[in-house]
Amino acid sequence: MLVLVIVLIVAWIIVSVIGFAIKGLLWLGVIGIVLFLGTVAIGAVRRKSLRRR
Repeated sequence: MLVLVIVLIVAWIIVSVIGFAIKGLLWLGVIGIVLFLGTVAIGAVRRKSLRRR
């Protein structure tokens, strides 16, 4: 599970950088940041719930 979260975080960072590097794809950068933050939040919640068990 942790590997999947790390892979997704790296993918969203790459999408964000590409989106901001190409001005016409600014929307891609915004989507990448939103997905990055969502993935980090979900990963943190799941790791916290696994520690309680």
